[in-house]
Amino acid sequence: MGRPPMFLARQGYRRRRLADVSRLLPILGLALFLFPVLDAEDGLTAAMLLYLFAAWFGLIVISLFVARRLCADGERCDDPDGTEGQG
Repeated sequence: MGRPPMFLARQGYRRRRLADVSRLLPILGLALFLFPVLDAEDGLTAAMLLYLFAAWFGLIVISLFVARRLCADGERCDDPDGTEGQG
């Protein structure tokens, strides 16, 4: 009798880790946006604004990467209820 595999399949494992990353992105964004507020001594500066826009852009790029990887794994991402193409 064969034993069940000791490790999970790579694709399933990676997909779950990507889903975990997508769930943690809002928390990362909150931390990145609050960092300058906690460090602000002399009000809002140009460097803080540049940091905020860079963090915002970085979150967008990471979200795009994660979403494309999750959609590339074979699941339809453009139709949330699964009714496209029926009838």
